[in-house]
Amino acid sequence: MKKQNIHKILTILFVAQLVFIALISRFPSLVEKYYSNGIYPFISLIFRSTLGWIPFSIGDVYYFLLGIFLIISIYFLFKNGLKKIKESFFRFGAYISVFYFLFNLLWGLNYYKDSLFNTLDLEQKEYTVDDLVPLAEDLLTLAKRTHFQITQNDTIKVTIKNSKESIIQEVEKGYKSLSKTHPQFEYQRKSIKKSLFSLPLTFMGFSGYFNPLSGEAQVDYLVPKTDLSMISSHEVAHQLGFASESEANFIGFLATTHHPKNYYRYSGYTKALRYSIAAIYGKDSIRAKQIIDSIPKGILKNIRESQDFWKSYQNRAEPFFKIFYDNYLKANQQKDGIKGYSKMVGLLVAYREKYGFEGILK
Repeated sequence: MKKQNIHKILTILFVAQLVFIALISRFPSLVEKYYSNGIYPFISLIFRSTLGWIPFSIGDVYYFLLGIFLIISIYFLFKNGLKKIKESFFRFGAYISVFYFLFNLLWGLNYYKDSLFNTLDLEQKEYTVDDLVPLAEDLLTLAKRTHFQITQNDTIKVTIKNSKESIIQEVEKGYKSLSKTHPQFEYQRKSIKKSLFSLPLTFMGFSGYFNPLSGEAQVDYLVPKTDLSMISSHEVAHQLGFASESEANFIGFLATTHHPKNYYRYSGYTKALRYSIAAIYGKDSIRAKQIIDSIPKGILKNIRESQDFWKSYQNRAEPFFKIFYDNYLKANQQKDGIKGYSKMVGLLVAYREKYGFEGILK
């Protein structure tokens, strides 16, 4: 069969894939049962087992080669001009079709699984200020307690002595502890690595990403250490098949706060505290400011350290990357786009109401 005919067939199959995804998205429980809890765990385990031991990110190498391939393809497209525009169209369509197939087979179908609200039997509702304030107060109590355990002084910021590599490698301990009460979050054969593109990632405003073509979780190696624990746990949640950003944030919180190391727990508590205060601020700025005023100076120093880090890398191109990623998320069943990161607050409220933080607070 001629190469041109293969390209045409693959391009047509891309349209068929879009129709299939539109249909399957209507049956999240089936996706959950047969893909997310059936096929995907084996795919993920194979990736982690075969690539996890390699000290650098294979996924980053994939993307580097893909970038070169795209540049070469664009060059030949312009070089050939309009004479071969039809042929170029079908060739490009074939590449997109293959990539889209691999993306969905290897991970992407997780976007269409059941919500964590359903799988954890949590009540989904519109939360109010009265729901948020007790949540923020509990999180602040936990953050203060953990902060003092580390510093013994509430005016000093937390400084983590462990190396960043050590922080990344210890991520599985939190999941091991969490899986004792929630077996669906069991994590074996870790494959989480520092990104070879940490500097570009930072300039784009991203702290990490999951590569569905290699099954690896990549983290930005430049971020402050107090943020790295939560970032690593968030990316592992994606690796376990939780595609939603809000769910990955929530699972990251659970994994860090079940971790035996106090600096891990501190990372989870402070991140969740920031999200909860932001949610309160959007509804009642006065009550939010009252909570902010009660935060010890040491914790505020860590929060400002994180804010200052990201401000130092802000640039004119960053909003464009954020727009691209926002549209990518919206195209994959996450209607809130980037704002979905902060939607973890709804899960926190529901989890607190069902399970409470009393066991942790004791």
